[in-house]
Amino acid sequence: MFLHDIIKLSEKVTAPQQYPFRIPAIRHLERLSLRKRVTFFVGENGSGKSTLLEAIAYQCEFNTAGGGRNNLYELDASDAKLGDYIRLSWMPKLTQGFFMRAESFYNFASHIDELARTDNRIYASYGGKSLHEQSHGESFLSLFKNRFGQRGIYLLDEPEAALSPSRQLNFLSIIHELQKHAQLIIATHSPILLGYPEAEIYHFSDGPIQKIRYEDTDHYQITRRFLENRKFYLNELLE
Repeated sequence: MFLHDIIKLSEKVTAPQQYPFRIPAIRHLERLSLRKRVTFFVGENGSGKSTLLEAIAYQCEFNTAGGGRNNLYELDASDAKLGDYIRLSWMPKLTQGFFMRAESFYNFASHIDELARTDNRIYASYGGKSLHEQSHGESFLSLFKNRFGQRGIYLLDEPEAALSPSRQLNFLSIIHELQKHAQLIIATHSPILLGYPEAEIYHFSDGPIQKIRYEDTDHYQITRRFLENRKFYLNELLE
């Protein structure tokens, strides 16, 4: 374990009705303790998962557009509005790691191509060729397998976005290898990824952020009910 606690600096908040502090999970946040090497953030879109993950990346000095400390490029809407209002408690503090944003991965891949124009060896960290020359799923897995090998903290925002179910299963094995020497915090909607054993799951809703069992997540329950009663659900939804 490296990152132990995320503390909101409530005394610095002067406009609690403005974004991001009006988000219920952020409004109620005081301290979030992490006790596992793999932590999942779950909840509906807009519940604050990505907002908090981006703020952690900001405090880690990663590029909040996506990347590590040395990936210098800009992207609109990546200014981490919560970043200056949290403090991270480390033991020990790490400077190695990466912030992966599925929604801006294309921009990150273009940034790597720009760097490769002056030093083609950079592709060695991404499967040996441009991420744009790989399928979306292949490029994600190339990043995970090649760039994520070092001891560090890895922040992943919806990594399942480009992964088929079979590749999500493959990614579970990557998570398992990484957690042996790294810490991962993952915001996800995937019931497959959430099934990783011994992970800690935090649920973002209309109240304080709460720990939740895998079997109690909407992701698990809705998927299971649909698979077990597909005809019933389709009749209800489509008729």
